[in-house]
Amino acid sequence: MISCKMAGNHEIVVVDDDASMCQAIGRLLLTAGWKIVTFPSAEAFIDSTSYGQSDLLILDMELPGISGLELKRRMVNSGIKVPVIFITGHDHPLLRTQAEIAGAMAYFIKPFQGDQMLAAVRRNLSAA
Repeated sequence: MISCKMAGNHEIVVVDDDASMCQAIGRLLLTAGWKIVTFPSAEAFIDSTSYGQSDLLILDMELPGISGLELKRRMVNSGIKVPVIFITGHDHPLLRTQAEIAGAMAYFIKPFQGDQMLAAVRRNLSAA
């Protein structure tokens, strides 16, 4: 887990088993001044103090163990309402549909444009 505090008062959690992707997203969001916490798995996130406390979740759909979609379902079933931006390296129409049904605020295919991610984060934090 990496935790970086900046001037922003929003906590954004990134859950991705690809350490370089977590690092890249973390750096991107740090430049905008947000607090970023990253986790390599859904299980690590569930066991953390950030679970249920974050303002936005950027979630890889295809995690080993508990998938991103299953994590989102568990959060909803537990009454945890947090905006989720799904990311995936393996786009498929079924995945897009599942992300939409799960309530995705945005859906990005890796690699994605940083400015598009920043826009989606800003849009969802201002709506929260």
